[in-house]
Amino acid sequence: MDMQDPSLAPNGGEVKEQTLNEAPANAEAVEPQAAPAEIAAESLESINHEDPEEAAEELMSEAENEADEKNGRRLDSYEAILEEALVLFEKDPADIGADELRRLRQHFNILQKNTEAAEAEAKAAAENDEEKTIDPKIEADKQKAAELSTVLENLRAKKAAWTAAQEAQRAANLERKNAIIAEILALADDTDNVNRTFPRYRELQDEFNSAGDVEPTEETALWKRYQDAREKYSDNLKINKELRDYDFKKNLAEKEQLLDEARSLVNADDVISAYRRLQELHNRWRLIGPVAKELREEIWASFREASAEVNKRYQAFFEERKAREAENEQAKTALCEQIEAIDFTNLKTFAAWDETTKAIMALQEEWRKLGFASKRMNRTLFARFRGVCDAFFAAKAEFFRNTREELAANLAHKQQLVEQAEALKDSTDWREATDRFVAMQKEWKTIGAIPKKYSDALWNRFTTACDYFFDQKKKAGSGTRQTEMANLQAKRQIIGELSALTAEGVEKNDAVAALRELQQRWQQTGHVPFREKDKLYEAYRAAVDAVRKQFAIAESRARRERFEANMNQMEGDSDKLFSERNRLTRALENRRNDLRTYENNLGFLSSKSKSGDSLVRDMERRIERLKADIAEIQEKINLIDGKL
Repeated sequence: MDMQDPSLAPNGGEVKEQTLNEAPANAEAVEPQAAPAEIAAESLESINHEDPEEAAEELMSEAENEADEKNGRRLDSYEAILEEALVLFEKDPADIGADELRRLRQHFNILQKNTEAAEAEAKAAAENDEEKTIDPKIEADKQKAAELSTVLENLRAKKAAWTAAQEAQRAANLERKNAIIAEILALADDTDNVNRTFPRYRELQDEFNSAGDVEPTEETALWKRYQDAREKYSDNLKINKELRDYDFKKNLAEKEQLLDEARSLVNADDVISAYRRLQELHNRWRLIGPVAKELREEIWASFREASAEVNKRYQAFFEERKAREAENEQAKTALCEQIEAIDFTNLKTFAAWDETTKAIMALQEEWRKLGFASKRMNRTLFARFRGVCDAFFAAKAEFFRNTREELAANLAHKQQLVEQAEALKDSTDWREATDRFVAMQKEWKTIGAIPKKYSDALWNRFTTACDYFFDQKKKAGSGTRQTEMANLQAKRQIIGELSALTAEGVEKNDAVAALRELQQRWQQTGHVPFREKDKLYEAYRAAVDAVRKQFAIAESRARRERFEANMNQMEGDSDKLFSERNRLTRALENRRNDLRTYENNLGFLSSKSKSGDSLVRDMERRIERLKADIAEIQEKINLIDGKL
């Protein structure tokens, strides 16, 4: 539609319909119709847990936190939200945005809901198992939630009070501006005192411009009345020509300055900021008085042309974003169809559940790589995808709860083996009884887990029976003592050679080769006296660990130096740094899962037998190595965080 310079219309004429200039002063820029506002992408990091409620909690939290992660913030705890709320509370009310308040309240509601769900689940678990108690952290979280709720309410009240004050101020500004317009019209009617009233006319314009904002709904009509009054005073009255020419010249200089700035916005990098700045320029254009009649159409046409270029770029920006959102919508729809096609209703084994879990996690990883879909479909698709994930992990949790029957069967099986071992421990048929004890020990290892409260007692009874039998067998086989003593000396020599590998000057490659050869010799060497077995083996393991530790430290230091060099090369490239951090975070979570698994298994394998248990010691060493890996990965993550 046609646009006209709003500064000054012909006397008695109508201002034509406009596009940009009729936007209210200080109004926010509005994107083209149906162009969706950008929202935070949803993260699915948390739905990789077996607990479905915990998965849903972290899904919602991560979906709202993606924009915060780009700024180095993450609101996934009461402490983080409280810190953000307190910082916001210290700001001037004018700087507190409604979106910030909504974001804090939304994260708070998600955490509060998860806390209530965790409390309900803990109570239900405590009712089913007398040994379980409610986690004290839940009560602490409830107290934090109450404190945070009070802070958020105070923050909302502060913003509401400021908004009410602003509305009252805008109403007062409207009343004042209407009074100024009425006075300008009165001056225009006093044609006999033009020289005396002109200074007052300039003062009234300054007062109008400094009177402040009014309600956006009143802005256009107010501006039209103000323009009419000024035009009436300027064009219809016979003002002193010298003052009129000076006013026109001053107004022309101001409009030319706005025109130059509007032209510079055409090549601005930030299209959104350029559009909003253009609205501010149009608002300022309205406040400037008229220029000479012969220049009005020309300067307005130039300003309108520059504005059109900025508007075209603004429109093209949103059209391009719509196209990307359409592609993402199709991709997310395809992922929803893929995950819905997975049938997890007939999974019967732990291995099957693990395999399906990996497939679900792979689809989640693809989802995280996609950008936003359209505003209309983004939340719908996310709810659809998350619904399948929630159903899967709920079914998985139910499967693990139903394994109690399997635990009971395993308990009965192990009790049977214990009774057989105790009945056979006094046998003197060494060959047949030995074969039977070895078979029972192998069979014991194939049996799954049992309730922890029975585990230690049954294991102690079983190993006591086994140890008693083999002690008696060794006493009966004293003829082999000489061979065992020779083996003892050979193994002590191996331990001494292992200790020598930690001396200064030994190269890593030579040490590794020697370590392998000595380990092979140890395995090939036969039995030693029973009373020396445990002590000797502990010395051997300590020597092996010392060699590994010495060269592992050097290797760890070399890995860290290589990693720091790589990070220094990436410094300044936030995309690569974030990608590396995400990879390390996943590796850290995998190590922690492995650590929890080993620590849980260690509870089932703990032994207090006289002969000790090499399997327990080996698992303890693996746990220590996992802890070292976790510390090293965490150190790398901290290094990356320092560069972001």
